[in-house]
Amino acid sequence: MGKRNAEQSLRKYLKTVRPNLVLSCGFAGGLNPELKAGETIFSADDNFPFASKIAIGARRGSFHCVTRIASTAAEKSVLRLQTGADAVEMESAIVRRICWEEKIPSATIRVISDAAHEDLPLDFNQLMTSKCELSFFKLSLALLAKPWKIPLLLRLGEKAKVAAENLNRVLESLPI
Repeated sequence: MGKRNAEQSLRKYLKTVRPNLVLSCGFAGGLNPELKAGETIFSADDNFPFASKIAIGARRGSFHCVTRIASTAAEKSVLRLQTGADAVEMESAIVRRICWEEKIPSATIRVISDAAHEDLPLDFNQLMTSKCELSFFKLSLALLAKPWKIPLLLRLGEKAKVAAENLNRVLESLPI
């Protein structure tokens, strides 16, 4: 998760493999109030070969890449006003920039995990390690301190499962 991890992984990969295209896929937080949780959006280079195929199962949108998780509806509202973006995520900008530098066609395909009006059940920024990975120790402590958050977290997990299935349908439709 995060820009640094995405950059390191992609640069390491590109030292040994030269792909014909790259997809940056995963979850995003909704900034556009019209987007519902589970809806898939995308952005693609002009020369991306399957953009029209992606558009069958996803709608075009814009992304804003951040260094921290937008955990509240208020944070997402500010980001929407500042950027005009439809969704927020943490990796695609660096992935797309590297692909542009390497002249590799790329696209971002993300599914909305939490709509613009929704707060996440926990501030996941407080639960991350310095390497931008979720600390299960910190998560356990947070849930021990606020056990009433457990059902909210379980609901988020169920929504994420449905969202991932929606994203998977779009990806399975691509001829790659």
